[in-house]
Amino acid sequence: MAPKRSFRPRLTLALDTLGAWTLAIVWIAPLLFAVWAAFHSTSDAVNFNLAGAWTLDNFRTAWDGAPWLRYFFNTFLLVTVVLAGQLVVTTLAGYAFAQFQFPGRDVLFIIVLLQLFILPEVLIVENYVMVSRLGMFDTVFGIGTPYWASAFGIFLMRQAFKSVPKELDEAARIEGCSWFGVLWRVYVPSAKPTYLAYALVSVSTHWNNFLWPLIVTNSETTRPLTVGLSLFGAPESGVNISVISAATIMSIAPLLIAFLLFQRQFVQAFLRAGIK
Repeated sequence: MAPKRSFRPRLTLALDTLGAWTLAIVWIAPLLFAVWAAFHSTSDAVNFNLAGAWTLDNFRTAWDGAPWLRYFFNTFLLVTVVLAGQLVVTTLAGYAFAQFQFPGRDVLFIIVLLQLFILPEVLIVENYVMVSRLGMFDTVFGIGTPYWASAFGIFLMRQAFKSVPKELDEAARIEGCSWFGVLWRVYVPSAKPTYLAYALVSVSTHWNNFLWPLIVTNSETTRPLTVGLSLFGAPESGVNISVISAATIMSIAPLLIAFLLFQRQFVQAFLRAGIK
């Protein structure tokens, strides 16, 4: 019976490993094809001609076909505006839900969490109406403002602040700190790993956001990379797999480079920011 008991764990481990490798290959296959196509002509890319010549002409053609510098600037500005607003709102809301006692606190927190069950697409019409009324249509703030009150961010900050020892809070208050001073000097420094983890999620999410920016922008001065890439690869402008792949690689390159450089910090931030 002993061999049977030792065989089952090995079989389970082998199946888990096989499943993990299969999922990894399925996930990374489109990216690998995009890299392959970006450095080859269309015919060589589609036919997987291993002897085909490598070229940078696709990147030159893609770069000349759209105002990418403007798109990059708009995207950097967008993720900065969104992240800055989210950090302020989620910090204040998370601190209030974690440390303040007021009537209906738990009910309000549940209402906030209900946002997690609502798809962003459901709110597009209402967000569009509100942005138009505020005069922020076709602006970076118009794209980013609806995402400031993040239910996920509020939940994450609340959990991080609740894990801070109460003694630190009481010591700061004895020293004469106001509630804002306690927040800034005690809670914010203690939640740095959580802030880093949330910032990584927020930047990657809004860097790749497409539908809402497509609806609320109408000019090159505000379009982010995702919208610019969709217009660049539109069928009416001619479909060239290699050139579109080159444009795609240019669009995702900053995120890929940042992840490769900071992947260790990326993983550690999520491990340290675990829900307690």
